Formats: sequence, C-alpha cells, structure tokens
Amino acid sequence: QVQLVESGGASVLAGGSLTLTCNVSQYTFTIGWFRQAPGKEREGVAVITLGGTRILYSDSVKGRFTIFRENPKPTVYLEMNSLKPEDTATYYCAAGRVAPANWNRDRMYDYWGQGTQVTVSS
Repeated sequence: QVQLVESGGASVLAGGSLTLTCNVSQYTFTIGWFRQAPGKEREGVAVITLGGTRILYSDSVKGRFTIFRENPKPTVYLEMNSLKPEDTATYYCAAGRVAPANWNRDRMYDYWGQGTQVTVSS
C-alpha cells in the first residue's frame, strides 16, 4: 500500500506563490498533481515520472507551475507562481504506473493523498 500526504496549501492573494509538498511512502511510481474546484471535475495539473525524465503540465498552469522531485527523497513538490483566483481548488497528489500519454487521466492512478486546500483571492 502506497501512502501519499500533501501539505503546503494556504490562502494567498492573486499573484502570490505557494509550494505544495507530496510525501510518498514508496518511491517507485509516477507522481501526478491534480486539483478539484467545487462543482468541477478533477483536473490534471502536472506529472513527473519516476526518473524525472518526463514532466508534463496542463495548459492552464504551464509557465507558472513547476513540478520537481529531490532524489532520493520520496518527496515531490509543486511550486506555484503567479497564482490566480481560478487556481483555487483542493490539490491532490497521486501515484501510479502511468504512461505519459495518460498522465492527466485520474483513473490511471492507484493511490491518492487526502488533498490540501489552496485558495487564491483577488
């Protein structure tokens, strides 16, 4: 059983920055960050493969968010800059053996954290 724990969510003003942390109990999977706003479907934000060789972002965050991991620490980060009110959501990290082509399909991930809330106000 893989356990993931997110942290770092907070309330910030538009234009601000946050870095989310995902601690993973087993460092053997691709890790994705997803988010879900009230009344909306869960959305893939970014993904990083085990070796860090593939990193992908959704168009909505490209250029503002950075996903990275600090090998060999079992931790994946999501650095978020130039935050906008539309970034407000619960952010989740997820683990799975996911092909890059399917990175933003939440059903492909086997393990999920409990989520951390990010609120961006204007």
